[in-house]
Amino acid sequence: MNAECLFCRIVAGEIPADVVHSDEEVIVFRDVNPQAPTHVLAIPRRHVASAHELGPADGGLLGALFGALRATADAEGLSDGYRIVTNVGPAAGQSVEHLHLHLLGGRRLTWPPG
Repeated sequence: MNAECLFCRIVAGEIPADVVHSDEEVIVFRDVNPQAPTHVLAIPRRHVASAHELGPADGGLLGALFGALRATADAEGLSDGYRIVTNVGPAAGQSVEHLHLHLLGGRRLTWPPG
């Protein structure tokens, strides 16, 4: 837990969020600045700064994150498809230094993004 981290404060319940999934390892909540009709963030409960810090021992955490996103996509009716993305570092657009995966769907998504 990092007391200065926005997402750690959401995990701790200090900052409200529109949570759509919660389990022992992961919380999924709606993005406050959605870029698609469905735009949620999946974060680990423990503080991990970015995907760059993950290693072989984090396979279970990655499975939990992707499983939560799959369940959320199903609950949101995204059977036509969706995108999962994470940014690593400020140059890639990471604005909160806590690992988070974006799930976007509910509209046609173009490539390349940004």
